[in-house]
Amino acid sequence: MSDEAIRALLRRWAEAIASGNFGEIGELAAPDYLAYQAGFPGPVTRDQHLQFAEGFFAAFPDAQLTVDDILVEGDRGMMRWTFHGTHRGELMGIPATGRQVTMTGIEVNRVRDGKIVEHWVEMDQLGLMQQLGVIPAPGQAA
Repeated sequence: MSDEAIRALLRRWAEAIASGNFGEIGELAAPDYLAYQAGFPGPVTRDQHLQFAEGFFAAFPDAQLTVDDILVEGDRGMMRWTFHGTHRGELMGIPATGRQVTMTGIEVNRVRDGKIVEHWVEMDQLGLMQQLGVIPAPGQAA
């Protein structure tokens, strides 16, 4: 795939996530897709990753995802993004707090035959937990 085709694929991926169109995400990921993310018990399948994403975005019904950068080299596309949302539903056992949060992340995606086959993501989960009040921020009492 060309660099522009990979960029277009990653933009579609981000738009599908941001809009909650999880069916399209499933179409953009290859059947043998694997995702690697801190907190996952090793690599997870496409269906497992979609289940996690659905639960995460259900907790933030007003979610906005902004693509800040996309870089492409060979069969890999890197995307840097910023997430904004209001915590209105349960998230991994954390009851809704009503707090607005901002989280940044970077992901690397390997592409084959027009689909994402591997997905590595690093996001500021510590900052998210601090914004939700689950973990004290620096300077706050425990």
